Amino acid sequence: MQRTINQRLIEYDKLKFLYMCGITGFWSPEGLEDEDLEILKKMTHKLKHRGPDGFGYHINKSSGLAIGHSRLSIVDLRFGKQPLVSKEHKTVVSINGEFYDYKKIRTKLQLEGFKFSTKSDSEIVLPLYAKYGLSFVEHLRGEFAISMFDEKRNRLILIRDRFGVKPLYYHITPNCIYWASEMKSLFTHPRIQAKFDNQGIIHQLMYQMVPGKTLFKDVYSLKPGYMLIIDDFKGELEVREYKYWDLDFPEKDYYESSKSDEYYIEKLQEELTRAVDLRLDADVPVGCYLSGGLDSSILTSLASTISQSSVKAFTLSFDHRNFDESKIASLMAQHVGADHTIIPIKANHLYGENYVKTLWHGERTFYNTLGAAKLQMSKVVKSANCPVVLTGEGADELFGGYLQFKLDLFRHINWENASKAERTLGKEELYDELTSKFTKSYLFNEIKSNQAMNSVCGFTPSWLHSWISHLSIVRPLLHDNILNDTKNYDPIEALADNIDQDQVNGRHPLDIAQYTWIKIMMEGNHLSWAGDRVDMANSIESRPVFLDHRVVEVAREIPPWLRVNRGKEKWILRKSFNKILPQSISSRNKFPFRSPFAFIDEEKKNYLDSMISQYLNEYALKDAGIFDSKRIQIFLKEYKLDNDAASLREKDAILNYIIGLQILYQQFCSSSFDFNQQ
Repeated sequence: MQRTINQRLIEYDKLKFLYMCGITGFWSPEGLEDEDLEILKKMTHKLKHRGPDGFGYHINKSSGLAIGHSRLSIVDLRFGKQPLVSKEHKTVVSINGEFYDYKKIRTKLQLEGFKFSTKSDSEIVLPLYAKYGLSFVEHLRGEFAISMFDEKRNRLILIRDRFGVKPLYYHITPNCIYWASEMKSLFTHPRIQAKFDNQGIIHQLMYQMVPGKTLFKDVYSLKPGYMLIIDDFKGELEVREYKYWDLDFPEKDYYESSKSDEYYIEKLQEELTRAVDLRLDADVPVGCYLSGGLDSSILTSLASTISQSSVKAFTLSFDHRNFDESKIASLMAQHVGADHTIIPIKANHLYGENYVKTLWHGERTFYNTLGAAKLQMSKVVKSANCPVVLTGEGADELFGGYLQFKLDLFRHINWENASKAERTLGKEELYDELTSKFTKSYLFNEIKSNQAMNSVCGFTPSWLHSWISHLSIVRPLLHDNILNDTKNYDPIEALADNIDQDQVNGRHPLDIAQYTWIKIMMEGNHLSWAGDRVDMANSIESRPVFLDHRVVEVAREIPPWLRVNRGKEKWILRKSFNKILPQSISSRNKFPFRSPFAFIDEEKKNYLDSMISQYLNEYALKDAGIFDSKRIQIFLKEYKLDNDAASLREKDAILNYIIGLQILYQQFCSSSFDFNQQ
């Protein structure tokens, strides 16, 4: 039905305080030139998918500061414009993300005499910084990336949220720093060239990036829970990295004096309900991604209970029964009366144009085409006028949801000296059962061990074994130039070197497994190419409720035997919310959320063959110089002759890495590609 002009004005008015956006900029104390404003505009417009409805700029030629901000659906320029400037405190700030409970904070600050000129959540940063200095970040609850310039101290501060939900990248030279929500914005600047880093290539081929590093040479990712403090020292930049937050699991002896089951259940119910309630506070419709699993079902149920109107729920439906959860999701939607949309995903959504777009927005490789499916999902969600969604990321990481966590839990407990509470986990014989399941599971071949990882953690976490296995296959496929350059480089050692040993020393095996996964796997993968990046490609803001740091502070103190109980993952989460879920969902085992593999039907095989022909032909391989053409052809021949399902699953992932790197090279690095036209 065609909408009237008045209806459209009402819809736009509701959007005016929503800050789904992108941030970018650069600072050179030597000062700026006239053309720098045009460069800033280009960098900002490169992020228009993150905020297509308005652009704001702050330029100070004498101090050398240029800040850009793209924003979504903001009509009232007085209340919506960023960057925000405080003349009183001489501070400029540009923010991507959301701060929850900001009304309470704003009211308290107003009672103390601070003045506000907008109704936005973002403006609380200015008085909080004036009051608390750098520790102001401790008062922020939400997902955010912040760029702030303190004119009094001549200091730039870049800040990223505790888990890295919102991305933030930077490039530094002796006298200039550049930053942006996405790397494509950085590469718009004429002084920054997109060039692959050889060590980064290896990590892209084994799926695991070193925290803080990227695929591109001299481009860095600000680590979650960190701030970068940049000061001007006689025209040169001094850069300090400061960690303001970490998971900080208690030492394992702490759990022996733990509280009752009921205590943790009540605290978890209280904090998660509060986190959902805060994330429903928006001037636009808020929906839920509903997979049919435990985590998204809990959030959909809580949102439906709290909301005064029917909650919109969105579910992917894959065309293969081993991957499709739409029926169980429909059961959950009916249970809570949600307005349910099922999004069918076919081969053309997983490959071709969607595949290429997912790489462009994700700026990294992926092992499974789930990101392409979610790109299609966010497109449908946008058309449904639901620009904000609640998501379930983080629950598996916090409550022992993955099979690998259970394996490490049973494998590394000293059963002879196990406490009475630990023995309630179940019989030691469960380890043999879990090992059998694990060795038959997706992308896994055999138990692996790495000396550097053992030295830091006491063992090599099981979640890493698959990717170590990949490394032995993909590394020999590289061009000799890259092999020679990286012959002494151990990527697993590089990962181990970036684990804070103070955060794993004296910890329970389950905590170590969860901590290492969260710090390496989750931020660079689940929250990026399958999270923020494909959602923001269509200007959709996803809010991962379980990663609310107040929820996390409860979860990290829950004893391992309540997270996993007699082999049942997420036991405490099930127990806490089983009364608001259908029994078929509350008791359901973990179902891996991924797209169907290319080899399972002819249509997907044909799409993949087309991509192989386009991106892995001799000319494309020679142009990129990443892989040895002959070795790639041997690998492809082996893939086509392979009939073993486990081997094909692994090769399917490796093909995604190889094709992904080739496409990323064409998108960002190839001399025949006009980057600024994209």
